[in-house]
Amino acid sequence: LAMIPEAVAFSFVAGVSPLVGLWTTAILGFFAAAFGSGAGLMSSASGACSVVVATLGRSYGGAYLSACALLAGALQAAGGILGLSRLIRLIPHPCMLGFVNGLAIVMTKAQLYHFRVNGDAFMSIRSAAGASMYGLTALTMIVVKLLPRITKVIPPTLGAVIVSTLVSTYLKLPVQTLADVAGSETFAGGLSGIPKLALPAVPFSFETLKIVLPFAMTMAAVGTIESLLTMQIVDGMVDDGKRGSTKQECIGQGVGNMMSGLTGGIGGCALLGQSIINAQSGGGGARWSGMSMALFLAAGIIYGAPLLGKVPVASLVGVMLLVCQATFSWSSLRIMNKIPKLDAAVIALVSILTVERDLAQAVVAGTLVSAAGFAWKQSTRLMANSSMTDNGNVKVYKLNGPLYFGSTSQFAEIFDVRHDPADVIVDFSDCRVCDHSALEAIKNLIRRYGDARKTVSIRRLSKDCTQLLERMYDGVLPPGVFIQTDPEGDPVYGILDVMPSDMPV
Repeated sequence: LAMIPEAVAFSFVAGVSPLVGLWTTAILGFFAAAFGSGAGLMSSASGACSVVVATLGRSYGGAYLSACALLAGALQAAGGILGLSRLIRLIPHPCMLGFVNGLAIVMTKAQLYHFRVNGDAFMSIRSAAGASMYGLTALTMIVVKLLPRITKVIPPTLGAVIVSTLVSTYLKLPVQTLADVAGSETFAGGLSGIPKLALPAVPFSFETLKIVLPFAMTMAAVGTIESLLTMQIVDGMVDDGKRGSTKQECIGQGVGNMMSGLTGGIGGCALLGQSIINAQSGGGGARWSGMSMALFLAAGIIYGAPLLGKVPVASLVGVMLLVCQATFSWSSLRIMNKIPKLDAAVIALVSILTVERDLAQAVVAGTLVSAAGFAWKQSTRLMANSSMTDNGNVKVYKLNGPLYFGSTSQFAEIFDVRHDPADVIVDFSDCRVCDHSALEAIKNLIRRYGDARKTVSIRRLSKDCTQLLERMYDGVLPPGVFIQTDPEGDPVYGILDVMPSDMPV
């Protein structure tokens, strides 16, 4: 039931019939759950994806939306097979908080639309329509909260919708029903409404690909990010010791979108709010929960459509407002003054961009800002203690901190090549060489001491660093350069070069 208003609303955003949105939810939801990670995600036509492709639909028609969903699904499945979904691990926690907060605001704004008259001013509570809308919404929210204290047999969301529907029908309240919003033909029912499996009716040409590909790439990115972030949040809620596979979920979303495109749908992704409802109802972590949702929705469209059409929109709005309240990370507001300013700024940035732009831009921007801030902070950690030994004839630099691309300039400033004695020792015991830029910085330091006709000894490098540094000189170090090795005392680590192929997903 909670999937229906979203599917209908996002159909209007994409510019297609509500029936298309409902069948998209049924088909995408089934195949994404069947082939996905089994984390109990609820997939449907989504606002994030619908906004992305709305321009395509208005300009070229619904067939191009199906072609876009098909291509986006293929890109998602290919990304999952290639392991690109592991990049979700690079998204920092402040981005996660900003994502859920922004998404909660977006969902709340979508629900508030139902309280407006023709999308303009809010209904007056003194009017019959306004009092009925506000009252049914409040009644639904109250029943959802109280029903679990009375019985555990009936799911609180289902019970609340049934109660509000009965009250609305018995009292003949002047409220909009799903049939009023989506049109009576949407809930006419019957087997004739089942979509046929066929390729989208678009010209298969390079020109078509040039039109569809940019939208498909954006849709694939937005859908994948929202689905994988939703999976991580649901995993944290269920906490059953199992973690959903990002690779499998990416493949599942891809298969779901491809099947949606092949049946005239508009595609979508996992929905955070509905997935939270599923997790709170005990369906989190169960593959069958998503498949059952799709099957019941399909059965409802075919056989129970007239009954579904009588459900008042106000009851579903009440359910979604509670979801919004549960989605928003209220704890993030309490910790704003307790966390680093950069993290607080990232939470705010991602929240704002999620509301004003789209999820993909928000998460990419937040990740880049976090990465830049982390790199800058790490670049200031490199320090060195210097001391003289051998009666002042040898100077020892003992480094501390990471040496990488962000700290190479500071590394170069540490050494006083001009005034140092003839013999210098550089000790890397407490310094980790992280990347190729660090090796270039060491090579440049060796050149500077060589130009000054001074000897430099390097010790406590890892075996990998030593081998790579020697390889940069084709195995023959310049005169006056010595690398001291100690198999028992040298640290053991590798230099970040490429992502290991056996990294688990």
